[in-house]
Amino acid sequence: MLIKALRTPEARFNGLADYQFAPNYRDDLAGYPGLRMHYIDEGASDARVALCLHGQPTWSYLYRKMVLGFVAAGYRVIAPDMFGFGRSDKPVEDALYTFDFHRKSLIAFIRAHWISVA
Repeated sequence: MLIKALRTPEARFNGLADYQFAPNYRDDLAGYPGLRMHYIDEGASDARVALCLHGQPTWSYLYRKMVLGFVAAGYRVIAPDMFGFGRSDKPVEDALYTFDFHRKSLIAFIRAHWISVA
């Protein structure tokens, strides 16, 4: 069953200070049909990964000044926006926003992302 959600138009993210990162999306996360998760992915694909997770009420924009430093230090930086935040889809049903919902979505993201690039 699809999860009904809102999607912020890309134009809303134009001109953000110090946020020059190309958008990346996953819309294939197990257990999250119809939802699209945004993430930053910068650095060499074979480098050690710095996985940057945000809290509430922020998103990957939190890491805008750190990403290039991590990349310069030889890391690949991956910073997902949890559902409901930043460029990721925003489910309309308030009851979905639980710790377990976010935890499981991050696990699904990690599994899908690393399986697909392995």
